Amino acid sequence: MRISFQSFSFSLNLSFLNMMWQASLSIFLPVLLPGALAATTYDMVKEFSGSTFFDGWNFYGKFDNLTNGDAIFVTSSVAKSSKLAYVDSTTNRAIIKVDNTTKVALSDKRNTVRISTQDEIGVGSVWIADMYHVPYGVWPAFWSQAPNWPTGGEIDTFEHWNMELHNEMTLHTNPGCQQVSPAQTSTVVNSTDCSFSSNSNAGCGVMGPNDSSYGAKFAAAQGGVFITEFAESGISVWFFNRTSIPTSISSNSSSFSIADLGTPVANWPTGGCAIDTFFKPQNLIFDITLCGDAAGNKAVFAQTCSGICYDDYVVGDGSNYNNAYFDVASVRVYSVAGTNTLVKGNSALTFRPSSWATLGVAALSTGAMILLQS
Repeated sequence: MRISFQSFSFSLNLSFLNMMWQASLSIFLPVLLPGALAATTYDMVKEFSGSTFFDGWNFYGKFDNLTNGDAIFVTSSVAKSSKLAYVDSTTNRAIIKVDNTTKVALSDKRNTVRISTQDEIGVGSVWIADMYHVPYGVWPAFWSQAPNWPTGGEIDTFEHWNMELHNEMTLHTNPGCQQVSPAQTSTVVNSTDCSFSSNSNAGCGVMGPNDSSYGAKFAAAQGGVFITEFAESGISVWFFNRTSIPTSISSNSSSFSIADLGTPVANWPTGGCAIDTFFKPQNLIFDITLCGDAAGNKAVFAQTCSGICYDDYVVGDGSNYNNAYFDVASVRVYSVAGTNTLVKGNSALTFRPSSWATLGVAALSTGAMILLQS
């Protein structure tokens, strides 16, 4: 009887341990999942480069009625004939620029470019933009948004304005998304509330500490790469100057691991912002506008520029915009290995809010620069 009892007891303990193990997995798996995703391997599913770079993009084709810029976003035919969007035959890189040769009369606007991908890119993706030059002295951006903004959110990978020195990375969402406990190298956070309805739609912005991530120093350093991960575990942005690009990226590999990149410059974990709730498939966008609600705000403009944005820069012969261009080697889209997150479409995004024109934006920008310079 004693032996039978011990055998039964041993069997019962094994069963109990097995139940405990399964329970522990169910409890801790969500905690482990972000770490697992952090080392995710991605495979390339789309590439924009070389002579076909502009295939698969839509040109906005109307004046800037989105951010009240003093700009006309031209059609593809005008962009081609005016050489505002073309592939340089010497470098085989895409140029996206502001018209810097036409004399603009008072009350007119200046031609420039806004393009968006026809395909949307879903959660479980990375996009990498390799750029040798970015516009400055204007309001440029490389970013993404869902077609029904603010539903579906917005991810600003590269953006700032005028003669600022640092790139700013920002999310804009419906109310309820916050940046909570980020794992990032930047210590300059302008706001943790991503809601478009808070802080005049300033979003939850993070300033890059590298002063060659924007402007003249970016160009002098031969540019670099911006990398955005759009994952269930969170959204992250990395920036690498030309000389510090990880080997798996610089070699244009068709596959790479996020573990190769180290800690991102900016990070918005899903703990404060449920990615599947606040974000939907995104269209990638390049645009350059002039003045507008943010860059043309008098207080913001005066931080880095003299005079009046429209009167002293837009009007006239255009030579103010000799540095207002993107020089892009490639944009590559990756999906989690074994998947394809591209959503085929022909979307021509027509909306981005124009609610930047507040002193709040100026105060945020000023505060960020003070912190960066201190």
